[in-house]
Amino acid sequence: MNREDAIAGIEKYFDQGLFYNDLARRIAIPSTSQDADKRPALYDYLEKEIGPSLQKIGYQTSIFENPDPNGGPLLIAERHEGEGLPTVLTYGHGDVVRGHEGKWRDGRSPWVLEKEGDRWYGRGTADNKGQHSINMAALAQVIETRGHLGFNSRILIETSEETGSSGLREFCASHRGALTADVLLGSDGPRVSPDAPTLFMGTRGAINFKLSINLRDGGHHSGNWGGLLSSASIRLANAISSIVDKKGRILIDELKPAEILASVRKALKNCPIDGGDNAPEIDPDWGEPGLSPAEKVFAWNSFEVLAMQAGDPQKVVNAVPPNATAWCQIRFTADRDPNTFLPAIRKHLDKQGFNDIMVGQDGNDFMMQATRLLPDHPWVKWAAASVETTLKKAPVLLPNLGGSLPNDVFSDVIGMPTIWIPHSYAACSQHAPNEHVLASIMREGLQIMTGLFWDMGSGTTPQNTN
Repeated sequence: MNREDAIAGIEKYFDQGLFYNDLARRIAIPSTSQDADKRPALYDYLEKEIGPSLQKIGYQTSIFENPDPNGGPLLIAERHEGEGLPTVLTYGHGDVVRGHEGKWRDGRSPWVLEKEGDRWYGRGTADNKGQHSINMAALAQVIETRGHLGFNSRILIETSEETGSSGLREFCASHRGALTADVLLGSDGPRVSPDAPTLFMGTRGAINFKLSINLRDGGHHSGNWGGLLSSASIRLANAISSIVDKKGRILIDELKPAEILASVRKALKNCPIDGGDNAPEIDPDWGEPGLSPAEKVFAWNSFEVLAMQAGDPQKVVNAVPPNATAWCQIRFTADRDPNTFLPAIRKHLDKQGFNDIMVGQDGNDFMMQATRLLPDHPWVKWAAASVETTLKKAPVLLPNLGGSLPNDVFSDVIGMPTIWIPHSYAACSQHAPNEHVLASIMREGLQIMTGLFWDMGSGTTPQNTN
């Protein structure tokens, strides 16, 4: 039995509907981490579905409580085949966002997997049950075809990713010995376009914070006091416009990347940005001028105002607003320390005469670190060659994704190279009603991962390069 047999086997598994059946069982478990009353489903997903599925193919599994009482349980699975073999860590998350029941098209339930042409609808199909199900199936196929993996496999499934991966960093630090590996092969996020297999090796970071102003207690009649009292909404709007201009260009140098490395520019040259059907049209003049769309989203920082409020939008009155708040976010690349951003904004606002604008975070704001692995790393070259062998076309290589994941837990806390192979696309409606995956990408993902895991056990890996 050889590599081609393994890939033919995984194609048969998909074409006969067996993958659909496995995924349907997992979608049916309403394991949202955003609703406290669904917490038992987080345990059900690990104890009744993932654990038994991995035990059937020779994994030892353990379920752990989260060190953060607000976080959900975590599962570690291991199949150890021998000393001196490469060890691979695979990650996924079994929690999903709220189902948004009653808001899906055609009366669909978020907890029932349903086909419509190339689309499979259901909560978690793209984020992330479908993606880690592909990787689990590929591991099982290699074991079935070869009789063994040829490497040591460790799997981590958490259930708190959709609430900021609470407790994950502490858990991985305390269980580092059980999770250490030569490389992480994970799957999450979208391809750069539906027909372009993609590898990304890190993520942009994200920091959420607030800009707010509180000028006085209560509003005052805009006829009697308009033109006499400073307006909180106008002050805040002008403060924001001093940070980012009308076309989204960041105006504070400390909030921008120091540079775009030549190797990153080379990797992003001719990189497509295509969200697929129903994706929004890119605004070519938005953001940093002189950059390609790929450079803007993968190699540059962005400043966003996620929400704003002044006065009472539900019951508007003719009064000068006394206070206003903007909920903001910076997405940033790996060469900037996010701890410097808020002090830089504070210094800038003071210099611009906006000392009445408050800058800060509260307990609901979050920060994810940025990570990056360059495309010339030996593990990246190895993985890209494997994908090209399987599909007869080279994958797109991204030093980092535009979005954020807890990748620094693996790259920094545990300490290993990280490679992500996404099995979704940008217009999949994740986090919204009508979440779906494309069957064509699922099938191709199964081929890719089966080839990768087959090659991992073939003795050709760049061991000990992390």
